[in-house]
Amino acid sequence: MADLLSTLSLRETEIPNRIAVSPMCQYSCEPDGLATDWHQVHLGSRAVGGAGIVMTEATAVEPRGRITPSDLGIWSDEHAAALEPITEFIRDQGSVPGIQLAHAGHKASKSAAVGG
Repeated sequence: MADLLSTLSLRETEIPNRIAVSPMCQYSCEPDGLATDWHQVHLGSRAVGGAGIVMTEATAVEPRGRITPSDLGIWSDEHAAALEPITEFIRDQGSVPGIQLAHAGHKASKSAAVGG
């Protein structure tokens, strides 16, 4: 039986352990869908904590496909550039960065939620 802290090889990727941070919707982007300091701290701290894989939240491939207007996006070079320092930091901590690509389809949000 595999040990939780043993390495795992998936093709060319060596994962330092079998602990993975699953994607969590954080609703922490500005309406443009760009990653912020929040993402750097939130995801980076999981890597510092020793998780083998650190996944971003559901990351929309186009603006209209976001679950909410505050969701992360990756539909432009600007979005990829905003995520690059986060992925570098995760790698520098010995973890493997991952991304959950998403499109909410016809259930996508077109406006910010009002009220609580």
